[in-house]
Amino acid sequence: MVILCLNAGSSSLKFAMYRMGDEKEELLTSGNVPVDAARESSALGAAVQRVFADLDTRGFPAPSVVGHRLVHGGPAYSAPQRIDAEVLAALRRLTPLVPLHLPGELSVIEAVTSHYPGLPQVACFDTAFHRAMPELAQRFPLPRELWSEELKRYGFHGLSYEYIAGVLGPDALTRTIIAHLGNGASLVAIRDGRPIDTTMGLTPIGGVVMGTRSGDLDPGVLLYLMSEKGYDARRLQRLLNEEAGLLGVSGTTANVKTLLARRERDPRAAEAIAMFCASVRKHIGALAAALSGVRMLVFTGGIGERAAPVRWEICQGLEHLGVQLDPSRNAADADTISVLHGACTVRVIPTNEDVMIARHTREVLQPGR
Repeated sequence: MVILCLNAGSSSLKFAMYRMGDEKEELLTSGNVPVDAARESSALGAAVQRVFADLDTRGFPAPSVVGHRLVHGGPAYSAPQRIDAEVLAALRRLTPLVPLHLPGELSVIEAVTSHYPGLPQVACFDTAFHRAMPELAQRFPLPRELWSEELKRYGFHGLSYEYIAGVLGPDALTRTIIAHLGNGASLVAIRDGRPIDTTMGLTPIGGVVMGTRSGDLDPGVLLYLMSEKGYDARRLQRLLNEEAGLLGVSGTTANVKTLLARRERDPRAAEAIAMFCASVRKHIGALAAALSGVRMLVFTGGIGERAAPVRWEICQGLEHLGVQLDPSRNAADADTISVLHGACTVRVIPTNEDVMIARHTREVLQPGR
């Protein structure tokens, strides 16, 4: 089975093509196509056509099926789904929850349908991993009648967490925190193989400070901006998703590599990095409390895998949890970066959302094989 995996973002369309056999998963090719964020939905549709043209030009086989990463599955979907009219209608109803993600992702599905009518497509949801969380972790402290609607804590980056959990194996998932740190960032606490809490909530805005997203924010700030500054929902959305986080604090960029290079001479860059690290450190502490202690901390995602100074700063002050990094191993981005025989093992594991999409897609079309 040849599976094309598509992962639509705000600035690019990532793709990977796998040949999936019973004993072997072969990556045939991968890459990404830049898109114009100012007109994301139409640009993503055009990017799909460029992907198909490129694969055809280079002589790759036509896909048997296309698997998609969908940010949100809402209350209805806790597992990957073959895409049909009913699934598409349900996803369109979810657009108000993630207006910056779902419209573009739906445009990618439509572009595939236009190019390959009748080709099977499968939706793999980033929220599905967290649906096993206890109800207490999914609830907001709001009136009970709102619980019957979509208002609950879903969590995100589920495909990444699922991959890391598979790499670790069940024996390592007794009391584990995984930190997926990239332009979007979140953490999850796993006890005895099951997620019990996570930092993101209803949308991918909440939790830790991110590249351009605020993370957790006092709701009173939003009420003040609405009542005193005239902000409406559209303006708040732009502020929280596109103008806040590292970009907002630094005033220049959300790129961590650039901020690290500038922080010795730019106090705002230094403050942005310090705020990000403090935010992640605080959430590690909170999740450790939920786990009654932590035996393993895993860093993944672009920042988690490659920004050694950020990992070091995050872990300073976590000694009471048994977290102690080995400076040389951390600087080398080694697999294990904690000191030997420490109470908490700290690892760096590259994630692979694409292969999770391919595995889920195959399972939907060939259940049980």
